[in-house]
Amino acid sequence: MADGLNGHTALVTGGSRGIGAAICKALAEAGAAVAINCRERIDQANKLADELRKGGGHAMAIAADVSQRDAVSGMVERIGAELGPIDILVNNAGIAIVRGVDDLSEDDFDRTITVNLKSAFLCTQAVLPMMRARKWGRIVNISSGAARGAGSIGPHYNASKAGMEGLTRGYAARLVKDGITVNAVAPSLIETDMMSGQTQLVSRIPLGRFGTADEVAKAVMLLVDNPYMTGQTIAMSGGMAFN
Repeated sequence: MADGLNGHTALVTGGSRGIGAAICKALAEAGAAVAINCRERIDQANKLADELRKGGGHAMAIAADVSQRDAVSGMVERIGAELGPIDILVNNAGIAIVRGVDDLSEDDFDRTITVNLKSAFLCTQAVLPMMRARKWGRIVNISSGAARGAGSIGPHYNASKAGMEGLTRGYAARLVKDGITVNAVAPSLIETDMMSGQTQLVSRIPLGRFGTADEVAKAVMLLVDNPYMTGQTIAMSGGMAFN
């Protein structure tokens, strides 16, 4: 997809590291102008933006809490002014608070749903007018194998990711006539900071290794490139589960 996204502007939430950073790099390599969102790691996001610009791309870093409506509105307005109207959105921001059934609190549940699910709703609503104006848009939500399996983080996390896949299908059905596709990627056991020290989990994976952030980014790019796929979830589990 070299230079295939020239003239397009992408927003990647939680884009400063891990899977988000890999997606930012892939989008920039394909020619898109990329807005790298973070909540707190602005130095890391700025470093990535500098790297993308040095490689010939257009990029900016922007700090905003995407679980807050006003912060999202201000972020989208600033990106539009600096990079152009957003027509690619990757909802990647999320948290993983590990809790068991007996120590899961109401605050843990509410915070997880707000950051993981409500943020995707707020960002999607904010960019839809720009996508509709262009009659073209790509929304990719980063889900998890926990949306359909037991997972190791907790039922609050399962609920947030299952909700994200429901959100994906609901928007896909209603936006297809506007030229906007909405899909999800559901990775399991990807080699990121979150998996640090969890090497024992490799034994669960038939492929025999963790997935990589770059492999997740390739799945995202497949969905961005394909106008005929909408309402779908691509599962990436190294053979642990099949859709």
